[in-house]
Amino acid sequence: MDFQDTKFNYKIIFATLVAVILGILIAFYYSYAQSKAQISYLEDERNLLVKDLTIMKSEVDRLAAMNEVNEIDLEDSRFRVEQLLDSVGRLNFTVGKLREDRRRLRKLEAMYDSLKLKNNYLEYNNSLLTEKYEESREILEELRSKSSALSAAETLLRRKNRELSRELKTKNYLRLQFAEGSGFRLRSERPIKTTKASTIEKLRGCVTILEDPGAETQQRVVYLQFLDPQMQVIEDNASTVSVSGNIYSKRVEVLYEGDEMMICDFITVPEASLQEGTYTLNVFEDEKLLTSSEFQLK
Repeated sequence: MDFQDTKFNYKIIFATLVAVILGILIAFYYSYAQSKAQISYLEDERNLLVKDLTIMKSEVDRLAAMNEVNEIDLEDSRFRVEQLLDSVGRLNFTVGKLREDRRRLRKLEAMYDSLKLKNNYLEYNNSLLTEKYEESREILEELRSKSSALSAAETLLRRKNRELSRELKTKNYLRLQFAEGSGFRLRSERPIKTTKASTIEKLRGCVTILEDPGAETQQRVVYLQFLDPQMQVIEDNASTVSVSGNIYSKRVEVLYEGDEMMICDFITVPEASLQEGTYTLNVFEDEKLLTSSEFQLK
């Protein structure tokens, strides 16, 4: 009886030992499977984190290459990204470390977004500056062109003034007096002198050329210039004569032999085109004003 009890006790101890070993094996297997799953999860997360960090680093390098954001911010961002890459690359991190790295990654992403905003702002400012630069350059080119044209015109004007001054010193101009301007209306094609402005169809200018015994016989040209009360040149049959920038009403050619003579000539104006006031007759030879007179129209 004692032998059977002892044998039964051995069986119980053996069964218990087997159960304990099986429990240990099952627990070990479960722990191994869980660890393997966790390691696989960490590997996947590490790969995703490395990918995000690599993209972040390339974006930071791109901004650095553009050289349009704060260099200190860029260096700080690059340093933090490289630190994370080194930490992740060593594989000595846990789930808690992974979460901490993800928080740091989110901060870096926020900083990157801030850098992108700064970069966009700088690009916008650069585009505005480029537009203003182009506008300024075009204005400068236009001013240079105008300056060159003005300089050329000034040079030409000086040369003409010198030529005119020499001509004035050497040329013997006609001596004129008794300049007279008057108005005429037409009756049966016959001019009748009048001072009534509304009826005038022609203006006449007369002047006396004084005697010059030493003058040679030659063709001389004088210009009649009629001015209205507003000092505007009156046209002859809707046309004027322009000489060296000066505007005249009519050109008159005279064969002058040195004797005193009177010359008269008309210009034609539309009837009722003149108004009341003081009119002026100027007589020029070339560009020099030789004599002038005023006359009234009512």
